[in-house]
Amino acid sequence: MELTKNEVEIMEVLWEAGRPLTGVEIVNKSVNKSWKSKSIHILINSLLKKEAIREAGFIRTGKAFARTFEPTENGESYYAGVLAEIASKTSVKSLFSALFSSRDITADTIKELEDMINKKKQEL
Repeated sequence: MELTKNEVEIMEVLWEAGRPLTGVEIVNKSVNKSWKSKSIHILINSLLKKEAIREAGFIRTGKAFARTFEPTENGESYYAGVLAEIASKTSVKSLFSALFSSRDITADTIKELEDMINKKKQEL
């Protein structure tokens, strides 16, 4: 699923919240956003159409009710899909080289990756 920068910003707010949010809550929790607050309904409708989010229910806000929204997949799954798409456009070697340059790589992570590589070797 391809999301725009603005849509990803909204998704990150929803992933971080860990619970369904209303449009107003999304706007209030969006710090350093690159989109205008009045665009929230357009962005939500776009995310609904792309099936990145779904309606989770309604909550009472003052005298009215507001829809709440939740992501259809978690952030890890989304970013793994983005990486898989990138991997299809470049060599696996280049992708791993870029990933290994990250400061977040630990000995435990390398061990897990080695286990995955060994498992893949056995399958081949």
